[in-house]
Amino acid sequence: MTQKEITVNVPGSLDPVYSNMIQIAFRDDEFTLMFLHQIPNINQAKAKAIVTISPKHAKKLLLVLDQSVKEFESKFGTIEQPTEQKANESVTMRGYS
Repeated sequence: MTQKEITVNVPGSLDPVYSNMIQIAFRDDEFTLMFLHQIPNINQAKAKAIVTISPKHAKKLLLVLDQSVKEFESKFGTIEQPTEQKANESVTMRGYS
């Protein structure tokens, strides 16, 4: 497999966003990722971006994210998992039709 170089054009009007939560929904032909920002201790989150991708791209995202996390950890150390998750912290949606 050969690597292809591509040029990515980022519009000057495109602002970066910060997300500390994500909702994931899927159906047979797509995955939808809603990136959210929740301010600590407030029971409310604001959607910052919604991205819909094909199942093949979702699988590729999983693989490249795994590789990126491994590279990050080799450079900066292990990312610790939270010891426990409170019930109200779980906002991931799975499945829709």
